[in-house]
Amino acid sequence: MTQSKHLDKNFDPAAIEARWYAHWEEKGLFRPERDDCEPFTIVNPPPNVTGKLHIGHALDNTLQDIIIRYERLRGKDALWVVGTDHAGIATQMVVERQLNEQGEKRTDYSRDDFIKKVWAWKEESGGTITQQLRRLGCSMDWSNERFTMDEGFTRAVVKVFVDLYNKGLIYRDKRLVNWDPALKTAISDLEVETTDVKGHFWHFKYPLEDGVTLADGRDYIEVATTRPETMLADMAVAVHPDDERYASVVGQYVVLPITGRRVPIIADEHADPELGSGAVKITPGHDFNDFDVGKRAGFAPADMLNMLDGDANVCQTADALVPEEFIDLHRFKRDGVDGARELVVQRLKDAGLLIPHITTTKKGEELELDAEPRTIATPYGDRGGVVIEPWLTDQWYVDAETLAQPAIKAVRDGDIEIVPKTWEKTWFNWMENIQPWCVSRQLWWGHRIPVWYGPSLEDGEPTGYIKDGRENGQFRAFVGENFEAAQSQAAQYYQKPLSDIFEATGQITAFEGALDGAKWSEPLRIGLWRDKDVLDTWFSSALWPFATIGWPDDLIDNRHSERVSESSDRGNSEEILKHVQDDEKWVPKPGTDLARHYPNDLLISGFDILFFWDARMAMQGIEFMGEVPWKRLYLHGLVRAADGSKMSKSKGNTVDPLGLIDEYGADALRFFMAAMESQGRDIKMDESRVTGYRNFATKLWNAARYCQSNGISASASISAPPAKLAANQWIIGEVAETVKAMDKALADLRFDLAADTIYQFTWSRFCDWYLELIKPVFASEDVNPARQETIQVAGWALDQILVMLHPFMPFITEELWQQLGAREDYPIITAKWPKAHNDVDHDAKNEIDWVIKLVSDIRSARAEMNVPASEKMTLIIQEAPDNINSWVGNNYDVLCKLARLQMISADPAPLTGSIVISHAEATYSLPLEGFINIEAERGRLTKALEAINKEAKSLEGRLSNANFVERAKPEAVDKARADLAEKSAEAKRLTAALARLG
Repeated sequence: MTQSKHLDKNFDPAAIEARWYAHWEEKGLFRPERDDCEPFTIVNPPPNVTGKLHIGHALDNTLQDIIIRYERLRGKDALWVVGTDHAGIATQMVVERQLNEQGEKRTDYSRDDFIKKVWAWKEESGGTITQQLRRLGCSMDWSNERFTMDEGFTRAVVKVFVDLYNKGLIYRDKRLVNWDPALKTAISDLEVETTDVKGHFWHFKYPLEDGVTLADGRDYIEVATTRPETMLADMAVAVHPDDERYASVVGQYVVLPITGRRVPIIADEHADPELGSGAVKITPGHDFNDFDVGKRAGFAPADMLNMLDGDANVCQTADALVPEEFIDLHRFKRDGVDGARELVVQRLKDAGLLIPHITTTKKGEELELDAEPRTIATPYGDRGGVVIEPWLTDQWYVDAETLAQPAIKAVRDGDIEIVPKTWEKTWFNWMENIQPWCVSRQLWWGHRIPVWYGPSLEDGEPTGYIKDGRENGQFRAFVGENFEAAQSQAAQYYQKPLSDIFEATGQITAFEGALDGAKWSEPLRIGLWRDKDVLDTWFSSALWPFATIGWPDDLIDNRHSERVSESSDRGNSEEILKHVQDDEKWVPKPGTDLARHYPNDLLISGFDILFFWDARMAMQGIEFMGEVPWKRLYLHGLVRAADGSKMSKSKGNTVDPLGLIDEYGADALRFFMAAMESQGRDIKMDESRVTGYRNFATKLWNAARYCQSNGISASASISAPPAKLAANQWIIGEVAETVKAMDKALADLRFDLAADTIYQFTWSRFCDWYLELIKPVFASEDVNPARQETIQVAGWALDQILVMLHPFMPFITEELWQQLGAREDYPIITAKWPKAHNDVDHDAKNEIDWVIKLVSDIRSARAEMNVPASEKMTLIIQEAPDNINSWVGNNYDVLCKLARLQMISADPAPLTGSIVISHAEATYSLPLEGFINIEAERGRLTKALEAINKEAKSLEGRLSNANFVERAKPEAVDKARADLAEKSAEAKRLTAALARLG
């Protein structure tokens, strides 16, 4: 790229960011050819294809980019796998919403036609977030971008499902799921958000069967519920086994109101004798706890009653006892029309079976209510936005408990290191109590489950059929990579030729002739019906660490590897899939990404997807690759609003990272994210800090301009140039120590420490001190050895800064790298990371550190005494050892310039009226006579100290008050503590200033 000869006066991020990113990507610099180098691999948590960059993405991807750029600079074959997730629910919602705006709906189209519309949307609008990641500066391997629905990845998903099924680790079961009536699909526990809402607690009488009474003579059992509509599917009433009030009726029956269903009274510890009446209604088809109670009571899931359809409207139960007036009513009141809940309550009230709630008003009057007001923790779908319904249905499940055991062991044995380590306890707790993983979703967009069904055979005769899309009877599942595999299994099962097995589509009857009285022994064609469901999105993304880099296409048969030519490519996937029977014999083909980059080295993830994604990758990676998917797992916190609250659109406190990039530049936002990322803590969004890091970039820019104006340019060597001047020796040693500190911080994944290290070195050591220390060298235009040495050392030190800062601020560093030298063929993105092998010259370090400390102390003292900056003072040095006197001589001009001194003397100091500074075995005095009114200054300081002490005492009183500390808002207590610390520090400063006056 052609660069200007001189840096512009002003730093303009927008002018360089797009230009440099396009250059890096065009030249393939995000993954240079380094096949002979040590591999390093990370994978990005694939954002939804529907997504837009939010502040959480900015944090997560900034941290990843820092690491990948760092490892690339260290010379590794650094691969950052990138791609997007097909986001089954989210993407289908987007496309359906578009259809609705056009007056259409999904069901107006065939499944295939709707899927075509989704793909069309993906091609047109599905790349938004990948472009936004480029704006952030993410150096991902875009040349190998993956999508969870692309052809190769789909093959991997299908293989995993089939293999798990064949191992007995995937099965179909009838269980309760979290059903989202808005989306009409099951969702996982992790996609359920619990919200406190105002509701009610109703109390009803359930009549005992004729002739049965309680010990107290009552002929009913009182039950209470927050969901009265579910009584239409009640199957039992439970009491505690030790509750003597009900001991005589356990094993007896109640007759349910409205339905007339006769249900047993059972003993189960789920019933709490201390809660309400101690008796609870049991609806196993619509409550997770009740489901377990029902199983313990002997109810098979297939026999549990379901009273709602997929829209949460009342449907007829299997025993046909729900009255007609309830059929098709919604579960709740909707659009002003009473639902099943309201009608159940009214019918029970009409029958005299509603037990009213009696409350007392403020005036002491008794008030009778139908129900007790309660605040109820209510589950909502995080996308559908409606109340989740526990719903009994057939779904596909993964045996997560079995798969979790190796993942638990991997963390316990140290094969996976979790950082911060405090998250290990959470990992073990969740994994050791893991539930079956429901992986089927009732959607059209996604990986369709590779299962076909046909009628089961019993005594040689079929027991089920499918007609017009409706299943009847019992079915046999045939699981295979494609229909041909399922067809082959079916032909063997039915003892029929392949030609008699066809794939049923549309309205075709699956078992032709069966409904017309044909017998099994007669010639028949059998149709296999494809499962309508798709797989949970997290099922496919769990394969991300290996399916993105060639699995299963780049597997070879280890036992017969000589059959596979070294020139073969990813064209043998069908053969591999067809013959895989024993995973142990299949290994990655040498030289492929799969062989080089699995396991990954590091995963960076928000803690909020630890179980959505991270744990599932661990399970699937170990199961299918025989190794952990990554060696380290780094869990970062959330970005919160400035007040510490969680960001949400409803609160209006979200922050648009693209807006911050527009205003401050990507480098400033990235540095903010890194500097604030402290292990185990969330980040509070603070735009003023982003502004500060934009100022930091400007500071570096101006320092580079100063260097350029003095003939300082790109270094000619990677190693430090030889140096004799103390300032140059000192900066070389400072670089070495900074490199060591940076390497340690990044090895420990302490992004905040790494950012602070390079920030302090750049701003303080290089810009504020080194450039000032060398200014006397450039005071004259004369060419001399000291000037030449300083030009070389300063250019080298600035290069080291640019390289070390590059992972955090890639754009400004690349711009300065190129502007300071002709390095088009040696861009900073692929430069070499500094080596911390330079020796520190301790004599030079001690000397320059002494200069810095002395100048800093003088500046602070002058400011405390209100000595005008324009006034030049005299510094008197007393009782100084020889080395101090030598240092004064070496740095006389620098000290006078930086500390605003007119001279440095060894004469006796005045007994009073001087600023006294002591350090480095010497005493330094700055006489104040003639610069300030000493008595007036003493009075001012005394008055200020009294005021500060008074404020500090008041704050101490508040913080020692237990009522304030325990009852005040946490932020108020934190502010009081911060104010006290500030006042205490100020008091200490004023006390020291008074002492200096003598």
